[in-house]
Amino acid sequence: MNIRIESLNKTIINCKKCPRLVKFIHKIRTEKRKQNINETYWGKPVPGFGNINSKLAIIGLAPAAHGGTRTGRAFTGDKSGDFLFKSLYEAGISNNPYSKNLNDNLKLNSTYITNILKCVPPGDKPLRQELINCSNFFDTEILYLKKLKVIVTLGKVAFDNCTSLYKKKFLIKQKLSFTHGKVQNLPNGLIILPSYHPSPRNVNTKLISLTMMINLFKKAKNLAKF
Repeated sequence: MNIRIESLNKTIINCKKCPRLVKFIHKIRTEKRKQNINETYWGKPVPGFGNINSKLAIIGLAPAAHGGTRTGRAFTGDKSGDFLFKSLYEAGISNNPYSKNLNDNLKLNSTYITNILKCVPPGDKPLRQELINCSNFFDTEILYLKKLKVIVTLGKVAFDNCTSLYKKKFLIKQKLSFTHGKVQNLPNGLIILPSYHPSPRNVNTKLISLTMMINLFKKAKNLAKF
């Protein structure tokens, strides 16, 4: 991993800017779920992971309470992650169809995965100030990916915050719409590809299916040319 990303990740892990989130993470780490009662929870902000030279970035909102906050890696150890990595595997982006823990030998093909918010918020609803506090981490992280070609955002909040970064950086005024699978161009040849979030609710209500997700990532891979 690049030394700048390593330094950023250490700063993220040690961050305590948001008292509400620090308190909530402590509650999760100490109370735990029954099925994970004997595990040691990560219980800290969760940094992104993947190669600095990645051509594809996958952006979520925040780590799950008993997923990333438990395991220490985004989209790892929860149902949304199970669905996501099954899709990535079928699209030829992940070497495994699952993401269980930091020692599962997971490898990504030219892909970096991270969240807008590095800490889990109560009810999965971050406050505006919490998003602002975390925005510098996300902005820096994404701008370190110099070979980035395609960004897939999982859910509308991730899409809105990601596009906000590029609107500020490049002063773009074009309208960007949250439409699943719609290819939209950003400055410097970047492409943004919105996706519904792979949450159990969205899957169970058939807003998104495994086939839809696999096809979206195949499209992203082709657009990124890897």
